[in-house]
Amino acid sequence: MNAFIEKKGIQFSFAWIFAIIVGAFIIFLAIYMSVKVVDTGGGATSAKVGKEIGILLNPLQTGFGESTSNLLTLPVETRIPNRCNSSGNFGIQTIQISQKNFGKWSATNLGLDFENKYIFSGTDVEGTDFFLFSKSFNFPFKVADVVYITSSEEKFCFVGAPESIDQELRELSQENIFLENCPADSVNVCFDSSQVSSEECGIEVRRSRKEVERDGRIVYFEDDALMYAAIFSDADIYECQVQRLMKRTSELLTVYGGKQDLLAQNGCYSNVDLNFFRESILSFRNSEDVFSVANDAKSVGKDNDAERCKLW
Repeated sequence: MNAFIEKKGIQFSFAWIFAIIVGAFIIFLAIYMSVKVVDTGGGATSAKVGKEIGILLNPLQTGFGESTSNLLTLPVETRIPNRCNSSGNFGIQTIQISQKNFGKWSATNLGLDFENKYIFSGTDVEGTDFFLFSKSFNFPFKVADVVYITSSEEKFCFVGAPESIDQELRELSQENIFLENCPADSVNVCFDSSQVSSEECGIEVRRSRKEVERDGRIVYFEDDALMYAAIFSDADIYECQVQRLMKRTSELLTVYGGKQDLLAQNGCYSNVDLNFFRESILSFRNSEDVFSVANDAKSVGKDNDAERCKLW
């Protein structure tokens, strides 16, 4: 009798063990599927946010004008990788967003490509609040609105900025840009006239030579739109986006060439040499060439201003 009870007890124990193992497997499977659903949802959410940011960057829809700043607030910590490709007629701006779920960045291969957006920023910008600062790039006609993205966690202290830049930034009122009473963790953006030593400068702006040095790399600019771009962006991103702006300028010259022909057919002639300017742009290799191309842009702009039948 005792042997029987012991045997039944052993059988009962194995049944429970089997049930526990099966139950544990089911729980594991449920957790695994939940995590996969969260990852998939995170990827879908990231793609949706990327599309929304793309819409937000459209100057026509946001009302971006000359030197304006918007605040973009997202519900969770977000990473905005800046991906730029200068190949093709216009090059490509890719927006691919990652968001943090359960302490882990969501992975998505869904990137949104734009031919008409020009974002200047670090390679990866992270945070929940982002400032979007926009300016118009004219060369000599309006080429595009360029956008600078910085995280609220990045703080910039402008030291020795000339009066025009100082005034513009004060009117901008962007909370992560300081002109005085700078936080200890801010990056010093030093201008020619500043008294701060080079060792204390994270970014150096030499307006007399129209160059910006950041992270040991020097890039070159012509106007304030490109100066800000060089300050707020990674050097590789800057070079790629400037290449894209030159390509857009070249394509716009084709449009203005068509307008020039149309005006001529109606007896209104323009002597602006667009082909000369286009050849100058086609020779553009990197930002170091921006000075010679800019001189040709100014020359073409003056010629157009002198014409009775203006092209732009």
